[in-house]
Amino acid sequence: MEWTLEVVVVPVSDVDRAKAFYADQLGFVLDHDIAPAEGVRIVQLTPPGSGCSVVFGRGAVPDMPPGSLKGLQLVVKDLPKAHATLTERGVDVSEIQVHGLGAWDGQADLNNVGFLHFADPDGNEWTIQQITARR
Repeated sequence: MEWTLEVVVVPVSDVDRAKAFYADQLGFVLDHDIAPAEGVRIVQLTPPGSGCSVVFGRGAVPDMPPGSLKGLQLVVKDLPKAHATLTERGVDVSEIQVHGLGAWDGQADLNNVGFLHFADPDGNEWTIQQITARR
């Protein structure tokens, strides 16, 4: 039996601001933005290449304090490229870090140990890890 994670609910205070951040700045694909009933809005976006989407909205998503989600993680094959892309899009992203070593020197192998960190406008915290080959 397979168990797949398909959706993570991200608690936000402003749906339009979050939609702009995730779509325009992070480059997530907008799957839908629907209002099936009065007072209900559901926005779903998916990171390119991912089988798991993020969802936020009002009226039909769990009520969690905005910014309370910590430890979300994305995986990329090219961390320096991800850093450059996010920086160009105006995301306040950390410098590349090598787990256990600190700041990346531009030379060390980043596979499995290279990370970036950023937060969305509400303070939900994300990490990006480089994995080019699984151990």
